[in-house]
Amino acid sequence: MIETNPTEFATDHVYNLVVVNAGTSNPSSTAMLAEKTRECLSQAAMDEGAELRISVIELRDLQTEIGNGLVSGLSGPGIEQANDTISKADGVIVATPVFKAGSSALFDGFFQLLERDVLIGTPVVLEATAGTPRHALVVDGQMRSIFAYMRALVVPTSLFAASEDWNDPALTRRIRRASRELWMLMKSRFSRQLRESNWDSYQHDYGSANSGDDIDLNTDLMKLATGGSAI
Repeated sequence: MIETNPTEFATDHVYNLVVVNAGTSNPSSTAMLAEKTRECLSQAAMDEGAELRISVIELRDLQTEIGNGLVSGLSGPGIEQANDTISKADGVIVATPVFKAGSSALFDGFFQLLERDVLIGTPVVLEATAGTPRHALVVDGQMRSIFAYMRALVVPTSLFAASEDWNDPALTRRIRRASRELWMLMKSRFSRQLRESNWDSYQHDYGSANSGDDIDLNTDLMKLATGGSAI
């Protein structure tokens, strides 16, 4: 479910924030961590006279589309809408529960289906929750590599919360630090400037936005790739 879907890029003092929540229960500690980060970010923006336009993508509402997409390779309307929403983001918060020392299958499946180009240069905060601190390295050891592949701009401070962390003031300090890092990158409009001035220098996936216009579909290789004959 997408609570608010920006129909166009934010302008002036309005910034688009997208929150991707892979929590499966309601309420959930994963959603709570993302919400606390969003609140700190909103306050930072408000202090500078800016406004956040917030969209929340609940992955549990897309579970059927994610499963079907991984099997068929086709994106449903919910995934397409998520692509469009994220492509307009000035900043993104992603949060997942940890299962068996890894981010959830729902989380991984969603980002496998998401177009690789939509996050180029986009500032992202990585977050994870678990019942034990033994999973703390999942964020930097696993999640960060996913977003490096997608060429996102991950903020220096990642967030992890185990059960015992919620009453620790150190978690609040880390949330505040991560949200400020995200806000500084968002207000610079880095992703917007990159797309306007440097987009063509990236290798883009076939079928992605702004790519494919110069692909020759009549070559022998492309004929074979699309199921035809090179003869």
